[in-house]
Amino acid sequence: MKVIKKENPNKGLSFLYKTKFGRIILKPVVKNSIISNISAWFLKSKLSTFMIKKFVSNNNINMDEYIDVKYKSFNDFFIRDIKPNARKFDYDKNCLCAPCDSYLTHYEINDNTFIIKNNEYNIKSLLQDDELANKYNNGDMLVFRLAPNNYHHYYYPFSGKLIKKYKIKGKFHSVNPVVYDNFKVFIENTREISVLDANNYGTVTYIEVGALLVGKIKNIDKKTFKTGEEKGYFEYGGSTIILLFEKNKISINDKIRNTSIKNYELSVKLGEKIVKKRD
Repeated sequence: MKVIKKENPNKGLSFLYKTKFGRIILKPVVKNSIISNISAWFLKSKLSTFMIKKFVSNNNINMDEYIDVKYKSFNDFFIRDIKPNARKFDYDKNCLCAPCDSYLTHYEINDNTFIIKNNEYNIKSLLQDDELANKYNNGDMLVFRLAPNNYHHYYYPFSGKLIKKYKIKGKFHSVNPVVYDNFKVFIENTREISVLDANNYGTVTYIEVGALLVGKIKNIDKKTFKTGEEKGYFEYGGSTIILLFEKNKISINDKIRNTSIKNYELSVKLGEKIVKKRD
């Protein structure tokens, strides 16, 4: 796990979220309006293939890790499949592995709230289910932010079965940390929620958060699952995975805890050990 100390948002995001005129332009985009629908159409068309080469170069993507195919559109490239041996789950019943390539942050849940960059969030607003939210009071929240260069499929980091799932419609803000100062993206954005009986970890809630532009969430319908099985993927727009754990289910190590307190992130790879199961 590598510490990422400072986020460097591109100029476009800084303009949209940090200037008055940019925020005026932003409003119709994040509401999944006609602009977002046009973007979705274009990114799924052959016309968008010219974007792939520059995107790979700008984001330093190692294409040797991915299956070599001819992409039909930019979105086809974005949801590309990784080679079977490029990521491996480090199976250990006493350790939780990362569910995706991402940047990891940990937050403590106290009095049904958690704090991100001085903004207070409420778990009940995140889940829109008071009874479910109460399960996680004094628990732990792991946030996995997928960046443009990441593999955009996500997996189950434990075995278990589905209890229930539901969707919450919302906006499509960027999930880049530059946005956190002005918008409570995790309770404003569209999200899909799966409540899971996660064997060694109790009741875990697994949340996919939609993001800027298309941000489509594509989940595979499964009632039961095993560690290392694919759960789904994000189409273009990237996004975030949130895992909620009940009190005393996982043990957060000092590296993750201290890094998160400083508002830094840890770069993790799919299948990499991140936290231990609490005895």
